Amino acid sequence: MQLADTLVDDYDIADVLHDLVRHCTDVLGAAEAGLLLSDQHGTLRVLASSTERTRLLELLQLQTDEGPCLDCVRSGRPVVVPDLATASARWPRFVPAALGEGFTSVQAIPMRLRGQTIGALNLFGRDAGPMSDRDLRVARALADTATIGILQERTIRRGEILTEQLQSALNNRITIEQAKGILSYAGNITMDRAFAVLRAHGHRSGVPLTEVAHRLVTGLLKPAEVLAERPD
Repeated sequence: MQLADTLVDDYDIADVLHDLVRHCTDVLGAAEAGLLLSDQHGTLRVLASSTERTRLLELLQLQTDEGPCLDCVRSGRPVVVPDLATASARWPRFVPAALGEGFTSVQAIPMRLRGQTIGALNLFGRDAGPMSDRDLRVARALADTATIGILQERTIRRGEILTEQLQSALNNRITIEQAKGILSYAGNITMDRAFAVLRAHGHRSGVPLTEVAHRLVTGLLKPAEVLAERPD
């Protein structure tokens, strides 16, 4: 599993987190998944999402200051909502948007290091009803593995290293979004497709996702070079 890459010195945080949300949709009963992580000031940011619409739902939570991920981070405990229609009073702006995208259930899993909650993994379902205990345990294990890898002891011996690590991940996410936009415009493709093309190019060339994005944004890599090798 690619999440094991976080246990070595040289790994790409952005790629690891996208692997995490992909595993949640491939292995678990989640239709889609998203992930929020705190920056050095404690502000939550969207770090990974399985699709563009999931990213927008995560952004909506931040913009409206409501939703399962925010409640999860604030409490440090999982938030399980088997039927979103029953949570309209709790999240009056998030629930209609999620239902409008066809999601009927949600589970948010905290990402914790000892007593500190640094983010949350959001799992969206298209069928009402709770996720199985087994799948929830697996989701927690995946979240814990990613958290351990990101904040492994040898990289957080000093508090400033922790904040630099998180801030670097957030900055890389911005670059990735810019690169997706460039590919989407140049190739007349969706943002989801642009991200798939971006990752595929990195995997084929052996270059980390964030480095591919940086080269694209700075002009060192031309959109045509990436688009010429689209994944099937």
